[in-house]
Amino acid sequence: MTKILQRNLYREVADRIGDLIEHGELAPGERISEKQLCEKFGVSRTPLREALKVLATEGLIELLPNRGARVVRLTFKKVKDTYDLMAALEGLSGELACQYISDAEIADIRRLHEEMLTHYRNRELMPYFEVNRQIHESILAASRNDVLQEMYSNLSQRVKRVRYSKKMTQTFWSQAVQDHENMMAALEKRDGRLLGQILRDHLCNKLEVATLAGVIEDDRLSVANS
Repeated sequence: MTKILQRNLYREVADRIGDLIEHGELAPGERISEKQLCEKFGVSRTPLREALKVLATEGLIELLPNRGARVVRLTFKKVKDTYDLMAALEGLSGELACQYISDAEIADIRRLHEEMLTHYRNRELMPYFEVNRQIHESILAASRNDVLQEMYSNLSQRVKRVRYSKKMTQTFWSQAVQDHENMMAALEKRDGRLLGQILRDHLCNKLEVATLAGVIEDDRLSVANS
């Protein structure tokens, strides 16, 4: 990884650390070594510590009093609570998008959808995820609601490593593609109520994928007994 040459770019440092977390190079529960990261990125401790504060507000790491920082462990409850909010926001975005989206925007999303299907047929998981993300972001943008998009983006960062996990079975992948087919049909009909419901259900299905794949800690039994 190339070193960051500019000084005091704490946001760039935060993004780099976020990438390490997303790709599993910094594991859940792992302590953050400020010394190693400073050497890796070629920055001083000041922008690094500012970056860690940013990542703490975004829910990716937790700051430990007088003990540095560590990567947040994602539990079933934490992810479910986050997904519940995201599902509500994404459902609303679908309803609003059907009111405001232009024909040109629908055509662009259709093009992305066809590209996503090609990646699916070729079993190209990571390119599939990238186009999938663009589709959802395009629908969010079509809602014309900046506050909604900002809130959704902040929540999405917290569970990004779960939403785009490489551990997905063929059954769930096929279901996800079918969900997108249904989403596309509802969007082209401008059926906001239907699209909103599909988007809510689609996100909730991803929670089950992450649990079965072992991407998150299943703490449901401990929560029930507490």
